[in-house]
Amino acid sequence: MSSSYVPPKVWTNTDTGGEWSKINRPVSGATHDKTLPEGEHPFQLYSLGTPNGQKVTIMFEELLAAGVKEADYDAHIIRIGDGDQFSSGFVSVNPNSKIPALVDKSGDEPVNVFESGNILLYLAEKFGKFVPTEPAKRAQVLNWLFWLQGSAPYLGGGFGHFYAYAPEKFEYPINRFTMEAKRQLDVLDKELGRNQYLGGDEYTIADMATWTWYGGLVLGRLYDAAEFLQVDEYKNLQRWAKDIDAREAVQRGRIVNRSWGEDYEQVVERHSAADIDSVLALKP
Repeated sequence: MSSSYVPPKVWTNTDTGGEWSKINRPVSGATHDKTLPEGEHPFQLYSLGTPNGQKVTIMFEELLAAGVKEADYDAHIIRIGDGDQFSSGFVSVNPNSKIPALVDKSGDEPVNVFESGNILLYLAEKFGKFVPTEPAKRAQVLNWLFWLQGSAPYLGGGFGHFYAYAPEKFEYPINRFTMEAKRQLDVLDKELGRNQYLGGDEYTIADMATWTWYGGLVLGRLYDAAEFLQVDEYKNLQRWAKDIDAREAVQRGRIVNRSWGEDYEQVVERHSAADIDSVLALKP
């Protein structure tokens, strides 16, 4: 007798748990009333230091490093394991209840921005930084930004979930998503053999977005899967990942809204540059 799962005629929620199971449900909307905190800066970020959250805090730190003082920001932590993303305040900014979410208060009326790739593009266009203006170069950068937005779910929700977080290990989904993860790594490695950065010779939002996922993976920071995926064989990708990792703004941005890891990697909330400075000072 086969032990294969046979789907019922009508699906019902029988989630068996696993890490992060509480963040998923089949309906949208708020579960409780709670007003979001607000700081004094023009930009209010509500996020967590996951790869998607790191994209935006790295972008803010890069803008500040480039001398864009108007890009100062408050970064408030959203603890997704506790359901903060389902508060009425958060849902009013992002009805999809996913981090990161941004409120731009710099104009006459607040602007809500969600989806990490869109936040990067919004900030790049607002300040004229980290995205080319020449049409052909811009198209190449946006090719890679949108590639990342479509590909990373296979790495995170696919490979990462079944390899690291699922309550049981199953060969078929691990093999299926490992195949796709390695194909994506190969795509990046070949592109970075032709160009210094994704889409050309300029460091852009495409690199920021992709580094938090695939850079983190090949640097051994995601899923403890570097050996399993044989990441050392992607020499061009390794070079790119290390180059970006060495950027001061990247080192600052990647630790914002983190409440885990070493003490020098945890800036739970950021309201001034000093919040990051004091934590980095703890690094041995």
